[in-house]
Amino acid sequence: MSTLRSPARFLWPALTRAGVFGALHGGHPGDPRLGLTVPVHTASDLRTVLTALRGAEVRATLLLSPPLARQVPGEVRAATHAGHEVAGWGKPTALALLEVTAGQPVTTWALDGPALTRPHLALLAARGVRPLPLPSPTPEPGLTLRVAPGDLVRALPELKALGYRPVPVRELPELRPAAPRDLLIHVYRRLVDDRFARAHGVTPLTGRADAVMRIAARPAPSELPFPPGTPTAELHLHSPRLVGLTARGALTAYRAYQRSLRDVARALRERPELQGARAVFAVTLFHGPLEKNGFTLVPLPPLQARVYGLGFRLMRLVYGTTVSPSETEPKLAWMEREAFLARHG
Repeated sequence: MSTLRSPARFLWPALTRAGVFGALHGGHPGDPRLGLTVPVHTASDLRTVLTALRGAEVRATLLLSPPLARQVPGEVRAATHAGHEVAGWGKPTALALLEVTAGQPVTTWALDGPALTRPHLALLAARGVRPLPLPSPTPEPGLTLRVAPGDLVRALPELKALGYRPVPVRELPELRPAAPRDLLIHVYRRLVDDRFARAHGVTPLTGRADAVMRIAARPAPSELPFPPGTPTAELHLHSPRLVGLTARGALTAYRAYQRSLRDVARALRERPELQGARAVFAVTLFHGPLEKNGFTLVPLPPLQARVYGLGFRLMRLVYGTTVSPSETEPKLAWMEREAFLARHG
């Protein structure tokens, strides 16, 4: 039986990301708000959660099963009065009980593991309840993040320090149903972006909500005026984040870009693998902003330029950006380490 069930463990999460049965995706990818969800297993959990959220002046989406709501109706109603969203969790039963106990409409439900099945999805759809987005493993603007009750006291100040604004899922700006394109982007990131990052040692500098840079230590390419094997640092953009910030406005994206260059300077100073880097470089279509920030532009060999150009156009197609690049052909932009640190450090 386990062999027969195993494909379903992958099928229904994938289809949920594609929007089957009205599953939600998230909100605006450039907005610092993220949907905070908190799973509540016990009455003690609920009291811990309400205390932690009240102390941090944060509202969230509480994931509650109807049996638990029946046990602690007073605490559940207190959660509603505090402005929290109540969502169902687990097997979708006793929806009316959960709504009456909470004193608010229950319009979303979290389905995990064995509960994420076609019958349960169909049952929720028949009642007009949407499956919540599958939580992101790390904070991302516009997506949802699940935090355990015992981790709230630590996590909430950290999220705020990184520029995030935790809110109930229903308050995410531009919250929308998932679509097949969202599944495509997820698969692309797992199979292409993540594999590339692991293979090339790319380190994310994207903990902050508006950070857009990643960095990798690598030998200097032949276009740079250094002996072969000279250590350098290559920059990579966090494409989905940049697309979202640009959609909010050119000034927002520009400011994020400037702050991210300071993140790079900090990494050059602090990360052991970058201590010997003689220069910082990037191969990109968006080389105009780098040139304005002190980088020197170097043309690529024609064949290499075409290969890079095709790759960049594929990324723009996947992530759906309509922002025109600086040029139609990619170039190598570079800057010596000391000059970079003097300007951006």
